[in-house]
Amino acid sequence: MPDETMQLVNPIVQRWRRDATEDPESFWTAAAEQLPWFKPWSQVLEWPSKADGPAFRWFVGGETNIAYNAVDRHVKGGRGGVAALVALNERGERNVLTYAMLQTEVKRTAAALRALGIGKGDRVAIYMPTCAEAIVLMLACLRIGAIHLVVFAGFGGAALAERIKLAGARALFASDSTYRRGNLVDFTGILDTALNAEGAGKVVQSIVIQQRNPESKLPAGAITYPEFLERGAGGDSSHVAMEANEPAYILATSGTTARPKLAVHTHGGYQVYIHAMANWNFGLKPNDVWWATSDIGWVVGHSYMVYAPLLVGCTTLCFEGAIDYPNMETIYRLLSENGVTGVFTSPTAIRVLMRAGADSARKYDLSAIQRVFSAGEVLNPPAWEWFQKEIFQDRVPVIDHMWQTETGGPIVGNPYGLGLLPIKPGAAGVPLPGIEAAIMTPEGEVLGPGEKGIFVIKRPFPGLTAQLWAEPERYGADYWQKMPGQTVYFSGDAAHVDEDGYYWFSGRADEIIKIAAHRLGTIEVESAILRHAAVAEAGVTGRPDEIRGEVISAFVVLKNGFEASDDLRKQVIATVRNELGPIAVIGELNFVNGLPKTRSGKIMRRVLKAVTLDVDPGDISTIEDEGSVEDARAAWSEMKASIGR
Repeated sequence: MPDETMQLVNPIVQRWRRDATEDPESFWTAAAEQLPWFKPWSQVLEWPSKADGPAFRWFVGGETNIAYNAVDRHVKGGRGGVAALVALNERGERNVLTYAMLQTEVKRTAAALRALGIGKGDRVAIYMPTCAEAIVLMLACLRIGAIHLVVFAGFGGAALAERIKLAGARALFASDSTYRRGNLVDFTGILDTALNAEGAGKVVQSIVIQQRNPESKLPAGAITYPEFLERGAGGDSSHVAMEANEPAYILATSGTTARPKLAVHTHGGYQVYIHAMANWNFGLKPNDVWWATSDIGWVVGHSYMVYAPLLVGCTTLCFEGAIDYPNMETIYRLLSENGVTGVFTSPTAIRVLMRAGADSARKYDLSAIQRVFSAGEVLNPPAWEWFQKEIFQDRVPVIDHMWQTETGGPIVGNPYGLGLLPIKPGAAGVPLPGIEAAIMTPEGEVLGPGEKGIFVIKRPFPGLTAQLWAEPERYGADYWQKMPGQTVYFSGDAAHVDEDGYYWFSGRADEIIKIAAHRLGTIEVESAILRHAAVAEAGVTGRPDEIRGEVISAFVVLKNGFEASDDLRKQVIATVRNELGPIAVIGELNFVNGLPKTRSGKIMRRVLKAVTLDVDPGDISTIEDEGSVEDARAAWSEMKASIGR
């Protein structure tokens, strides 16, 4: 959408977008120059042929190191006494590391990695909860040029083994347990399964265990974390200058698709992009106290819990445990006690808080908070309105935005750091500076305002992964060769753009529901369901129908204080018809206790589809609660029985 048609976009944002479009190389050069480099680049963008699609590299020949810029340069600049990392957990423990203290720990860990035989280019798998040791280990890997692969601590043994094998991880760092909802969750069985799986055990040469339970049995040949650190005493802790296109880390996509992909992010382009978007989209400043409530196992945890806040030089919080344990007051208490100025959370977290009501927030002083961000899925208008008005009483903006594991950072948003645009609840915002976006049909035809299609990006940008680890052919096939006659990045997300240039996402493109030739996005239907006062969460999918092609199968979680009934079911269906019209035909509406979600908070609609069709859901290793699958299946079976199907 040309800037000239974007009536609501302020002149500053228009200028930034125009500069990025007219001279992208100069634009990204200016962004890169905001960070130190050991050696300047010889070429900003190497993209020999657009027909090649994936064949691009940024800041060619330039040398840098993310970990050095995130830690050492702040100490060198006299900010060693500033709090860098505040590590919290649900047991009430609080550990503060200044930049100088963080540097000491990173260097100590870097020396220990080298003593273990780990060097530049080696892959290191990390299976640890969100704790200070895991973050230090991530930074230490990048410091010496090793490539980390963080696997969410809680994935099953098969999922861990698959990722270790695909990445060829030479070392595995793991915790024997974590604390969640007051319980000690044991990981030793998961580790045994992974290390005994075909292929994975042969790849791993070194195993280091953060032993929290003194009674736990270590895997064969493993050493404890203190033993690991002792080996590096007095060793080489120096940083390595990395060419801009050398990998910093590998991260698997979060699992809404059945088969994860291992995205690769680099020391150069990725660093430039997340730092730029930290400023432009989030308005991050060195005096911020920032909390991204994600886990380190997801890209949000990598980009905006660890690397970008530390590159900016602010204070970043991490939290191990459940943010609603022992009650819903926990998140508000932590925001207040730590003087948090900026929050990044998920729609799922907001909907969970909404389910309990606003009373918990009233007990705490949230006046330090200046802005709130949400991403992971669309922040449905009812959830946005509740958080914006009930919790923050319109004092600060609650801002939605959109990105993917593959993009490294935000691509569509409302650039708080450049000048906040009018908020449209339900819209992700506008393409951020440097992102050239469009809506296309599956056949590659560009669509106009209001026409639903697939969100694509027309040219590379520095944060975009340029490869999938060990699967070069899949990268091109899955991302750049989807649209006939077009070389564009295929996001896989369904969306439309309005007359003001705002983008509205409606779910994954393969999750669109087609009812009597009408196309409805899953997000549209779920947002309509959430308009009913009794509904806390909703997940929908399409079910085949002989007459209409498809109808909607809905799974609904109620707020506290409401009980399922036929009358309530009719009310919710009526609410949807009132919002979307008669085309939104709900075949059945099932009340459930919870929805199947990935551990990053995304609703696994393909699981709902499998439940509806009574077929195997496939790989559900990334699911938060396997019981939610059976819950949905039981609700669906009960509904089928009640209508005689």
